[in-house]
Amino acid sequence: MTTDKSAGKDSGKTVKVQQIGSPMRRHHTQRETLVGLKLNKIGRVAELLDTPQTRGMIAKVAHLVRVVEK
Repeated sequence: MTTDKSAGKDSGKTVKVQQIGSPMRRHHTQRETLVGLKLNKIGRVAELLDTPQTRGMIAKVAHLVRVVEK
């Protein structure tokens, strides 16, 4: 029996992110980050788990996305 604490610790907190800027003429890492956030077209909205990793990705492309309140 494993005691992996992260496996059963799904708090269910989510964050909605909407793409508001174009990835054209941006560095390829920013475009890849948008794809990782399940965004690749202006106006798309993705609901993601609110984790430190997701928050870091949002911070990297903060000029291209906005967090939508529920």
